[in-house]
Amino acid sequence: MTPQEKIIWVFGGVIALLIVASTAGAILGRRVQSDGGRATVENLKARVNAWWVMIAVLAVTFALGETATLIVFAFVSFFALREFITLTPTRHSDYMPLVLAFFVILPAQYLLIAYNQYGTFAIFIPVYGFLLLPAIATFAGDTHEFLERSAKLQWAAMITVYCISYAPALLLLKIPGYENSNALLLLYLLLIVQLSDVLQYVFGKLFGRTKLAPVVSPSKTVEGLVGGSLTTTLIGGSLAWITPFTWPQALAISFVIVVAGVLGGLTLSAMKRGLGAKDWGVMIEGHGGMLDRMDSVSFAAPVFFHIVRFFFT
Repeated sequence: MTPQEKIIWVFGGVIALLIVASTAGAILGRRVQSDGGRATVENLKARVNAWWVMIAVLAVTFALGETATLIVFAFVSFFALREFITLTPTRHSDYMPLVLAFFVILPAQYLLIAYNQYGTFAIFIPVYGFLLLPAIATFAGDTHEFLERSAKLQWAAMITVYCISYAPALLLLKIPGYENSNALLLLYLLLIVQLSDVLQYVFGKLFGRTKLAPVVSPSKTVEGLVGGSLTTTLIGGSLAWITPFTWPQALAISFVIVVAGVLGGLTLSAMKRGLGAKDWGVMIEGHGGMLDRMDSVSFAAPVFFHIVRFFFT
C-alpha cells in the first residue's frame, strides 16, 4: 500500500467516525430532556462540527504537500501566539519585542525548518529568541515588572512557535525504508493527541467521579484520564501500519505522546486559569481558541520528533 493510499484510508476512517458522532449527536439531541443533558449534547455537537472543519483543512493541506503544511502550521502558530499575547497583559513598551516575535522570530523558525536546518531551528528560539526578546525590550526604558513581562514573551514564543513547529518538522526526517511517508507521521501525532483529548472527555462524561485537578481543569477526571489514555494507546498501537514502528514500539510511543499531551493540556490550563480565563480564545466553536486545540500538541510534538529522530533516522 502506497503512502497516499494509507492517508486516504486513515482519513476515511476518521470521516466514518465523524459521521457516527454526528448521527449520535442528532439522535441524542432529540431524546435528552434535562438542561444538563442538552448542554452536554450541544457541546458534543459543536465539537464534532469543529472537527469536520479541521479534518477538511488538514486533508487539503496534506494534498497540497510539505510547503503548504509548513505555511498552515505557521499560521497556526501566529494565531496561537496572538491568543497568548492577547490574554497576557503587555505594555506599550513591549511593542518592539512583540514585532520581533510575530514578524521575525516566527517566520524565521519556519523558514529554518523549510530549509532543513535542524541544528539552527532547534536552538534558534531557546537561545537567540530567549536572549533577544528581553534585550530589545530594554531599549524602551520601562522597568515595571520587566522580569514578568519578559518571561511572558519568552513563554509565548516557546509554546506557540518553537514547540508547535516541531509538528511539521516531522516531514523533514530521513527514515530508512520510510521514504515519502512522513506526512503519515504528522497525521499519527495529530490523531493520537486529539483522540486522547476526545476519549478523555468521553470517558470522563461516562464514568468520571474523581476530579484530576479541579482548580486547573475542572472537567478532567481520573477515570477519564485512565480510560482515554489507555484506549488511545491501544489505538496508537493498532496504527503501527502507518508508521516505521513495530506494534510494541507504536504502543510505547503513543503512550509517551498521550502523557506529553496531558501535561501540555494541564500546563496551559493552569496558565489561562491564572489569567482568569476559561479559554485562550473563541476562534473554534466548541473548542475555544487555536491554543486550546494545540496545547497538547505543543508538548507532544517536540517529544515525538526527538524520539523518532534519535531512534529511527
